[in-house]
Amino acid sequence: MILDSPKIKDTILTALAYPEVVSILDCTMVRSKSVCDVIRETGMPHTTAYRKIKWLVDEKLLVIDKVSINADGKKYSLFHSVFRSLIVRYENNKILVEAEQNIDSVELLTERFFPLGQEV
Repeated sequence: MILDSPKIKDTILTALAYPEVVSILDCTMVRSKSVCDVIRETGMPHTTAYRKIKWLVDEKLLVIDKVSINADGKKYSLFHSVFRSLIVRYENNKILVEAEQNIDSVELLTERFFPLGQEV
């Protein structure tokens, strides 16, 4: 799908400009990850990871896939990338952004709100 919104284009271009943000998107593309998982896999400092993940969620490039409680009773969230791939082109004085949605995250959210086999 081609993204037309100037805001989402700016957000994607900004996200791709930061290696930390790209590594978070890569890390959460296939499977949902907690912030601790992202920190462990990327080697990113804690404050940077929390700040960048919050920005990605606020800008709707990451979704909270699940909220869980660990054995100690602490709550944590699992994050999943919204896009599977992004293609950015510049031609004829226009920036074109083509995106492929990460079907897994979309399906998970849809199933959570509209579970199959249950009457609405």
